[in-house]
Amino acid sequence: MNTVPSVAAPATLERINVMKPWLGEEEAQAIAEVVASGWVAQGPRTAAFEAAFAKHQMAAHAVATSSCTTALHLALLVAGVKAGDDVLVPSFSFIATANAPTYVGAHPVFVDVEPGTGNVTVETLERGLTVATTAVIVVDQGGIPVDLSPIRHWCDSHGLKLIEDAACAAGSTYRGEPVGRGADVSAWSFHPRKLLTTGEGGMLTTNNEAWAARARTLREHAMGVSAAERHSALVAPAESYAEIGYNYRMTDLQAAMGLVQLGKLDAMVARRRELVQRYRDALEVIAGLELVRDPEHGTSNFQSCWLEVLPEYPLDREGLLEHLGRLGISARRGIMAAHQQPAYAHVASGGLPVTDRLTRNTLILPLYHQLSDTDQQRVIDALANPKE
Repeated sequence: MNTVPSVAAPATLERINVMKPWLGEEEAQAIAEVVASGWVAQGPRTAAFEAAFAKHQMAAHAVATSSCTTALHLALLVAGVKAGDDVLVPSFSFIATANAPTYVGAHPVFVDVEPGTGNVTVETLERGLTVATTAVIVVDQGGIPVDLSPIRHWCDSHGLKLIEDAACAAGSTYRGEPVGRGADVSAWSFHPRKLLTTGEGGMLTTNNEAWAARARTLREHAMGVSAAERHSALVAPAESYAEIGYNYRMTDLQAAMGLVQLGKLDAMVARRRELVQRYRDALEVIAGLELVRDPEHGTSNFQSCWLEVLPEYPLDREGLLEHLGRLGISARRGIMAAHQQPAYAHVASGGLPVTDRLTRNTLILPLYHQLSDTDQQRVIDALANPKE
């Protein structure tokens, strides 16, 4: 009797994610202690996280918020940006960068970026300047520090407020110091795609004491008495509301996690930079793949390890994403272009060729603290053999 030889089923490769937060027992214990304390809303842990983050970033004041988007909204409000103003923003950024000016009734004016860093420059900002411009939002895209000093000088010469969207940049440096120090006010994200995460959450930092005080009030419905003061008093003081505020608070559950994560930040940055160097060493011999790198003026935390797929490579960006996906590797399209989105179809961009090019041709490679050398080699091998 003839038999058909058995054929082994193809092995299923374990998925390699584009990002994983580095969480463990320390975070779980910190959260458990908050639960046991009975004070889970904004309170003492949040205050401790604010103080620790401000110290780490060399800022005078830090105000914890529910997200980076809400921190950006508050930043614009305390900076005095109002309805009808123009705010220069890079289109090459997550859409929240453009949404924040819209929340205050201002108009986002999209500007282009330079190709090497994906960040704005004085030259790109100059092309977007209008008589109604009152503020600029710069972004440390993917953790690559923006060259802030010339932009600071330019903003001062035009009387513009300088706001830094440092959502991705905790752990990045500019001229030997933490990013964000040279702006009037900066906003940070603790979303799980960032190095330092609190699940959701954000932070506003500034050296302006009055701005920090107003941000603290606005995040609590503009209540004249803080929640901590009300809940710690046996007889709560009367409440008053001088202006329209918001519910943009961080919880102590999130802050407890943030304190643990902040203690890990330097180790996260060191490991990511080690992994990026390994990618760079391998990709330098592959024609058509251009990996993002540190600029001369600073160091990146490499929140996103993105590369540009050039015409010399056998596949275009979409083809490479599909190729990686077939091998169990989860990459992502690069940074979006806000001016291409339906929500901003009504905003004239005036032509943003570098933004269009980077949005079309870039992708984000897997990069996280726990990425093993074996898994990273799988990614490298897939990039080196695009036709397999």
